Amino acid sequence: MSRRTKLGLAGIAVVIVVVVVFMSAAKRGDRGQTVRIAEVGVEDLVATVTASGTIRPKTKVDISADITGRITDIAVKEGDWVDKGQFLVQIDAAPYNAAVSRATALLASGEAAMLRAEANRAEAERNRRRARNLRESGDGLISEEAYEQAQTAYDVSVANYQASAAQVDQYKASVDEAREQLAKTRLTAPMAGRVVRLPVEEGEVAVPGTFSRETALLLTIADMSEILAEVQVDETDVVRLAVGDSVRITIDAYPDTAFVGYISKISNSARLTATQTSAGSSDRAVDFDVEITLADPPTDIRPDLSATARIVTDVQKNVLAIPIIALTVRDHEVLPNENIEQDSAAVGRSEEAEGVFVVRDGLANFVPVSVGIAGEEHFQVLSGLQEGDSIVAGPYQVIRDLSDSTKVRQAQRDGSD
Repeated sequence: MSRRTKLGLAGIAVVIVVVVVFMSAAKRGDRGQTVRIAEVGVEDLVATVTASGTIRPKTKVDISADITGRITDIAVKEGDWVDKGQFLVQIDAAPYNAAVSRATALLASGEAAMLRAEANRAEAERNRRRARNLRESGDGLISEEAYEQAQTAYDVSVANYQASAAQVDQYKASVDEAREQLAKTRLTAPMAGRVVRLPVEEGEVAVPGTFSRETALLLTIADMSEILAEVQVDETDVVRLAVGDSVRITIDAYPDTAFVGYISKISNSARLTATQTSAGSSDRAVDFDVEITLADPPTDIRPDLSATARIVTDVQKNVLAIPIIALTVRDHEVLPNENIEQDSAAVGRSEEAEGVFVVRDGLANFVPVSVGIAGEEHFQVLSGLQEGDSIVAGPYQVIRDLSDSTKVRQAQRDGSD
């Protein structure tokens, strides 16, 4: 077979392949775009907001050091239950006992000085009285100078006594302050609860938290009988929440259990993100703290466990619904509507509208719809569709590029054409 003959046969083969492919494509095009078609039906919808956060007790107390001193005794360990008034931590009391002794000694010395001043005042008062009686007798038994000296001596004794009394009051205050500081070396539980945090050990130095609460923190006691889940809700969702909304809580530490609760508090101010400051704002989404009270928390629950809240915001039963994936956006001509007051200038203008592709006689055409609440898989339909209408319900890539009057056909269940 000559080379020219071979080339001719090869060319014929290529032509045949091209024709077959073209005819196959044309045949497939006649069959239409493969889509999932669903009928508009009635569903029970539950609108929810999902948020994550942590578990914490409703009531807790951070016990901090108010004085400086070395920790000599810790009577509890993390996880222990304590009663109100129970001894917790002892800070070295020796320096504060010495301060009490010094203040007490000064008080005793001041009281002795006040007794001497009181005796001097009494004597000066007797001398003044005698001088006054002699002066009033008119017999010239005492000179005016002597009388004035007696009066001055009395005034000085009164002033000395008042100064001594004031000094005694100061010493008493010093004793009270020293005893108060001494009392602060022995820390007791201000409430009944569980020790959920104990970051210190015996031998460490306790310091007051003048600049940092964390520095002064000795332990934390929490009342674990009432537990909260504190979650962060996006600003776009928080407006849909209300105090009292029911919540389903899942806690990572209890993967097989779901807990119920209700919203007990919604923060009025936003939580600052990592890029935000009190003097400015950022482009990042803003979150709000939402507190959820658990109805029946487990007895062994701990603070700071990770939790996810599913908050029910609305429930609609037996409403017209479409799959969420079916809803799309297209430019659509605004038509006059007798039931709605419209701007006459807007009629006939093309605007973006939400809607679905309705399938009639094998052709898909965009129809605007108005939707209500969103469930997990469906949107509520308020207007634009009727029960039983056939709509394109997927795949997403097809819906994204679909246009009016496109011929479509139902995809097979196994995914084949």
